[in-house]
Amino acid sequence: MTAAGAPTTRTLTLVVAAALFMESLTSTVIATSLAPIAADLQVDPLTLKLAFTAYFVALAIFIPISGWCADRFGAKTVFAAAIGVFTLSSIGCALAWNLSSLVVGRFCQGLGGAMMLPVGRLILLRAIPKAEMVSAMAWLGIPTLFAPILGPPVGGFITTYHHWRGIFWLNVPVGLLGLALALWFVPQVRAADAPPLDWRGFALTGSGLSLAIFGFTLLGSRSAHPGPALTMMAAGAALLWAYVQHARRTPHPILDLTLLHSASLRISIMGGNLFRLAVGALPFLLPLMLQLGFGMSAFESGLLTFSAAVGAVTMKLTAAPILRRWGFRRVLLANAWISSAMMAALALFTAATPGPVIMAVLLVGGFFRSLQFTSLNTLGYADVAQARMSRATALVAVAQQLSLAAGVAVAAMLLDASRLVDGRQALVAVDFNRAFAAVGLLSLASIWWYRQLAADAGAEMSGHRVAPGAPPEVP
Repeated sequence: MTAAGAPTTRTLTLVVAAALFMESLTSTVIATSLAPIAADLQVDPLTLKLAFTAYFVALAIFIPISGWCADRFGAKTVFAAAIGVFTLSSIGCALAWNLSSLVVGRFCQGLGGAMMLPVGRLILLRAIPKAEMVSAMAWLGIPTLFAPILGPPVGGFITTYHHWRGIFWLNVPVGLLGLALALWFVPQVRAADAPPLDWRGFALTGSGLSLAIFGFTLLGSRSAHPGPALTMMAAGAALLWAYVQHARRTPHPILDLTLLHSASLRISIMGGNLFRLAVGALPFLLPLMLQLGFGMSAFESGLLTFSAAVGAVTMKLTAAPILRRWGFRRVLLANAWISSAMMAALALFTAATPGPVIMAVLLVGGFFRSLQFTSLNTLGYADVAQARMSRATALVAVAQQLSLAAGVAVAAMLLDASRLVDGRQALVAVDFNRAFAAVGLLSLASIWWYRQLAADAGAEMSGHRVAPGAPPEVP
């Protein structure tokens, strides 16, 4: 504690991260267990994308009101309640008896996550000085990256030697601990005067984003007729367009699109969306490739895939000096090439590839992907005033989750297209090779946005300084 009785930057960051650990743990263990869950529920492995999509749909619906809830009821109150909802929903997932009940459980988890993720970040943005933000974001990622380290082997072990339902019970003790820490340490930060909730905007964005996500997900299902999926996407697009018109007329829109006038925020969202779309495909593709393509058990695949998280943890300790030395623009441009190459390299894996080689590629790739995430997450808020932070966190979180949802849908679409071209029903290794090559190219497309950054973009947060009179950097 500080002299004033408030938690230190590091303490507050780690308390918020304890709750995010739980959310990250669930994502990693369910990814490792996809093939066994599909076998137990007697469904095609690709249909389990609905369990991912349901979570993202809930996020898309409720994230836009997370900032308003934090302003109206207090960030501490909302954050603690979100941890409780997420924990109870995890129990519901553990008791699921078919795909539909699992999807419902994941939707309810998304409701908790919709409040937990952006409100936790909002607490840090309001309580921590900008000069300490890069360090805080790096510390925020350390506990949440231990979950991906522990999740694959632990989840794989539970799934292989016990039952996949056990992976959801892991959240219960973590959730109870996070709830206790939140009630004890997190300050009750809130806006001085919360504006009225934009109910019409909430309805338009919630329904529009939901229809667009579900439609896009169903479009990649070979068993479904494309008509309903296209209709849902068109209806979703129409509702979102109606929201854009509505937002121009209302004084307090639920998603403040005028924030996109900030170049740093706009570029971090648009370039970051392409990068996250590719990265969002990895947790879906990699465990299925190792298990269905290479014949590994969930435990064996988990012992390999956790190495990506080890690389990410290593990066968190070096993010601040890297950004201070080279600045956001240079780091994002160079790292986009490296990260995309490491994702495309996964297409070269075969059943004969030695385990240490797979682990080395995943470790190095995890390092550079995590550096990109930290850079993007920090840059986006560089020019946002404190009074608009809650609106910025909602807008950024919606964009992030939509791109991750699209990544899962694109991954399933690529796999289904590959086996359709070859006239097969079963997934084989070559399907995953083709999919990884495609997502590597998608990630590389983000470079177009990073080239538009100024040389001194986000300098206050990174500490990078461009010499006066220095020539502009060559893209």
